[in-house]
Amino acid sequence: MSERITLEDLKPADGATHKTKRVGRGRASGHGKTSTRGNNGEGQRSGRSSKKGFEGGQMPAFRRLPKLKGFKNFNALKTTAINVKDLQNLDTDTVDLIYLIENAKVHPSSESLRILGTGELTKAITVKANHFSASAKEKIEKAGGKAELV
Repeated sequence: MSERITLEDLKPADGATHKTKRVGRGRASGHGKTSTRGNNGEGQRSGRSSKKGFEGGQMPAFRRLPKLKGFKNFNALKTTAINVKDLQNLDTDTVDLIYLIENAKVHPSSESLRILGTGELTKAITVKANHFSASAKEKIEKAGGKAELV
């Protein structure tokens, strides 16, 4: 014959529940007199609330730390700059942002490409970018290539 479980047999697991602490019910309860709040002081009074960030009179953290200057413009384009000397080593005759991302030369989150003029260029390539420095444009065209604005 098997034991049948009924609703009366259901109860929480051992240790899952605790008796509520009844404070202020006399000295004999162990939670009398100060009702587990220690001795006198501001925090022991009824209705006491401290303002947000208050640290008991100590200089609060928001005043100890330096202020953060400026802000980060979340609308700004993620621009990548490439020098003319870096174009020299590429194995293609046309360079644009998509080519550079596919060949892991720039970060995939890049949205805009700037070509700067550091270094020398000896081979003729077509470069499509959002911005060219004056010296970069001059060096690309001097080598026989084209600098196209996108």
